Amino acid sequence: MVKETVKHLNPYVPEMTLAELKKQRGLDKLVRLSANENAFGTSPDVAKALDKWHYADSNLYPDSNAEELRSSIATRFNISPDNLIFGNGLDEIIELLSRVILQPGDEVLDPAPTFSEYQLHAQIEGAKIRTVDLDESGRINLSAMKREVDEKTRMVWICNPNNPTGTFISPQAIQSFLADLPAEVTVIVDEAYIDFTGDKHASVIQLTKQYANLVVLRTFSKAYGLANFRVGFAVCGSPLIDYLQAARLPYNLSTFAEIAATASFKDTDFVDQVVETVIAERKKWEHFLMKAGLPFYDSAANFIFFQVKNGDSKELHEYLLSNGYLLRDGLRDGWLRVTIGKPEDNQAVQELITKFLTN
Repeated sequence: MVKETVKHLNPYVPEMTLAELKKQRGLDKLVRLSANENAFGTSPDVAKALDKWHYADSNLYPDSNAEELRSSIATRFNISPDNLIFGNGLDEIIELLSRVILQPGDEVLDPAPTFSEYQLHAQIEGAKIRTVDLDESGRINLSAMKREVDEKTRMVWICNPNNPTGTFISPQAIQSFLADLPAEVTVIVDEAYIDFTGDKHASVIQLTKQYANLVVLRTFSKAYGLANFRVGFAVCGSPLIDYLQAARLPYNLSTFAEIAATASFKDTDFVDQVVETVIAERKKWEHFLMKAGLPFYDSAANFIFFQVKNGDSKELHEYLLSNGYLLRDGLRDGWLRVTIGKPEDNQAVQELITKFLTN
């Protein structure tokens, strides 16, 4: 029989492929600014590294420990290689954490709004979700979260910068939050977008050496531009890392994924250039939105979440799509999320929004 918790889930419905959507809408050009993908691609070193791989080895299983990638990450972040675990994207890591930690009846604290998969996997494990609204600035309200922690709380999610608001909270604030929590409450900080802060000291990875109940998540899908390769990783201490490794599926990363992630991770110049460009374009978006009178949250990510007055968000979304630009709607009534794209696309979308607002 199927779990009762699974019977009531709504399946994930992916967006149409660009090719399908273009055909449906009769468009010659369609730019997706809805999925927070890296508009600037990935390091050219990835293609070079993959070209060197011997395809005759296709019959062999990949390196289940991803040793080269593990060593590169551990060295840069000054952590033990044993404190790393890799997943087929952060989706697998999120699922794994829920499977290992949660039991039916446990409670999970989740900011609202935030990334939906945190709730999904908690629900599958039969845990109860308790949502805590963001503060007025769109930031995760750690004080409110702390007040909600009780004897049933087993997991707390902190997406930093938060998706969909893009807002950021400091490592010092997270450390203060951790210091007052019971050791049996696992705090998971999802740093998928941390690179786009432009701050080399924004991460809380180093705090995993001090707090055994802290897990930090990172991905290669965003700043590194490897969304198609599905590589994510978590950093945490013992004994949790040992339990996660015991439950992890073997060979969960293909050799292609390991090679691509290793090559992209080593090309720091490419990532720095992407981040610099995104930050510059993000500032242009902020200036535009202020001038247009459209409220938005202060973003530290590669997207901006903005409000369209008078309930016109759906009409604006449709207008932009009909002109070849797909934004993300449905995350909050009256709001749209736009991924920071290439400069020419950002400008084109802003011009279209101006025309929409003045008509």
